[in-house]
Amino acid sequence: MIGIESIRYSLRNIAHRKSRSFLTILSIFLGIATIFVFISFGLGLYGYINGLIEGGSADKIMVQAKGGMGVPGLDDTFRLEDSDVRAIERSAGVEEATGVYMKVAQVEFKNEMRYVYLMGYDPKVPIVLDLADVDIHTGRELESSDTGNVVLGYGYLIKDRVFSKTVSLGDNIEVQDRKLRVVGFFDSIGSPPDDSSIYVVDEAVDEIYNESENSYGWIVARVDPDNVDWIVSNIERNLRKSRDLEEGKEDFTVQGFAAMVESYAGAMNIIVGFVILIALISVVVSAVNTANTMITSVIERTKEIGVIKSIGGKNSEVFGIFLFESAFLGLVAGGVGVLLGWGLAAFGGMVLDNLGWGFLAPVFPYYLFVGLISFAVITGALSGAIPAWKASRINIVDALRYE
Repeated sequence: MIGIESIRYSLRNIAHRKSRSFLTILSIFLGIATIFVFISFGLGLYGYINGLIEGGSADKIMVQAKGGMGVPGLDDTFRLEDSDVRAIERSAGVEEATGVYMKVAQVEFKNEMRYVYLMGYDPKVPIVLDLADVDIHTGRELESSDTGNVVLGYGYLIKDRVFSKTVSLGDNIEVQDRKLRVVGFFDSIGSPPDDSSIYVVDEAVDEIYNESENSYGWIVARVDPDNVDWIVSNIERNLRKSRDLEEGKEDFTVQGFAAMVESYAGAMNIIVGFVILIALISVVVSAVNTANTMITSVIERTKEIGVIKSIGGKNSEVFGIFLFESAFLGLVAGGVGVLLGWGLAAFGGMVLDNLGWGFLAPVFPYYLFVGLISFAVITGALSGAIPAWKASRINIVDALRYE
């Protein structure tokens, strides 16, 4: 154990070498701050994904175009129709299924025009709303007879988010040059595309897009969550038969929604892990810098070490002095690093929330602060261990003769 006098001696030495100590701390806390920012945002995103998985999606299966990119339903070469919905409903294990229209719509309000996503669904089977786990914020949900009404995303309630003026219940907006009355607004999902989406009943889609042959972008089915893989196989078999396709030549994919979200989480793991690896490399470099600082300190203070030993200082006390100095530098760097990282992450989260990307908000669990500060202390201590050991092994006579 290092004594109080040894601690005071170490702190005086660190203060005496301000420039070198500052550069050592700087190299560590920048890496710690970087790791803090990416982990806090990563944890926030993982929490959002887990919320989707646990929030009513475990019993959902989605059918869409194979390898489909962008907005489902815009590919004219691939169609999902009522016959496909019926084929899915006949599959063993399926409780109910419904088609969902996905379109890009021209929306006008008070002489302003925007292009947004339109979703058309059957209010009697609103399975698709469970995927986002979103509820009505104000007003009401759509009913089957609401062919002239529309429900809007949360962004329409915020000035300059979609339009320069907010939209209110009872207002009329033009969708593809057709007037629809606003009867409700959904809660915020946390992304601008979702919060600017508009929702209509499926029968209204044919009236709004009466010059085109409409097809579903998705078919969503509610199934037994304990037998998802078996049910997926049943659906694939029935769809192949219905669409007259050979096995292996399917133009559709059938996937559990939870599994699809988890695949995105897997890709995110790689990205976040790669960024953290880069930050860890910077911490390793800073550890080398700390070791170099401590080696230089040992060389410069060789005569001091000789004096300490000549008045009765033990090898363990000398070792403790230098180990404490390197660990203390790590402690200061870790504290400054997590504070800087917290400030940057909190500011970034506030900016993203104001821009409508609330689902990307970072989270700050206590173990993130404790873990990174501890990591910085351990990094500092390990980088100073060898120089501290060498300092403790210096011969008294040689140290006193050192110039």
